[in-house]
Amino acid sequence: MLKYIIKRVILAILTIWLVATLTFFLMHAVPGGPFVAEKSISPQAIEALNKKFGMDKSLPEQYMTYMFGSRNEETGKIEGGVIRGDFSLSLKQRGFTVSRIITTKFPVSAKVGGLAILLALVVGIPLGSIAALNRGKWADNVILVFTTCGIAFPSFVVCTVTMYLFSMKLGILPSGGLDLGTSYILPVFSLAFYPMAYITRLMRSSMLDVVGQDYMRTAKAKGLSQSVCLFKHALRNAILPVVTYLGPMIAGTLSGSFIVEKIFRIPGLGGQFVSSITNRDYTVIMGTTIFYAALVIVMILLVDILYKLIDPRIELK
Repeated sequence: MLKYIIKRVILAILTIWLVATLTFFLMHAVPGGPFVAEKSISPQAIEALNKKFGMDKSLPEQYMTYMFGSRNEETGKIEGGVIRGDFSLSLKQRGFTVSRIITTKFPVSAKVGGLAILLALVVGIPLGSIAALNRGKWADNVILVFTTCGIAFPSFVVCTVTMYLFSMKLGILPSGGLDLGTSYILPVFSLAFYPMAYITRLMRSSMLDVVGQDYMRTAKAKGLSQSVCLFKHALRNAILPVVTYLGPMIAGTLSGSFIVEKIFRIPGLGGQFVSSITNRDYTVIMGTTIFYAALVIVMILLVDILYKLIDPRIELK
């Protein structure tokens, strides 16, 4: 397993480098720049800002500087470069480093995302199991309707409907921010709704396949109760497709849904990423993209290892 992990880490580093490189050149290929939209700014001032932040250099020079470091020149920063974990200064939020923005904004997204993941798993796995064990009955049909809605409805529809019902009409829950404990309910549910429905469907189809296996019939023939058959024999094998889905789901949910954060005015990293694209804040775009890519890759690697722990028959090569 150690050899497999080392191989995957090397591939992860190469993937992150490729993502950073593509993002850098594609971002600079779009016409305009971070200082073009500034109000009442003269061409001379734009030229001075571009020179200060090294944007008057050729793209290959800018790329090498961003990746491997140096510059400063009172202070256009960069210095250590991405290779040393230094994402430089934000071009639009003066005085803030990209690393500081990520470390202050990500915990907010992670808290909301973590609760959403927990809700999706706690609800999705039992619902999928119940649907499979009651195949064709009314419980199965109700759950299928719920999961179809969860997959079909975009997140902004879920956000809007829940906010209208529980905040505007009933007035029992806050419509935005995270000032109160109850403020988490609507964004967490909105963020968890799609993965909850998807996990339920995955669990249902996997459980239907598992309960028809020979070892399940043998367990029932031995006189084991349905709960023992379900939790001791069926669940461990049926949950494998859910574990596969966990990697990208955790990374995406922890990073924060851009739409959910915008609608509920959550000061997380997702909203920051959207703002950086709107403002053409190159360093923040680069920093958050690299951070997202690293998070996805790490989560997928951890899930692969977890896969092996759940089912020792799987060989990692």
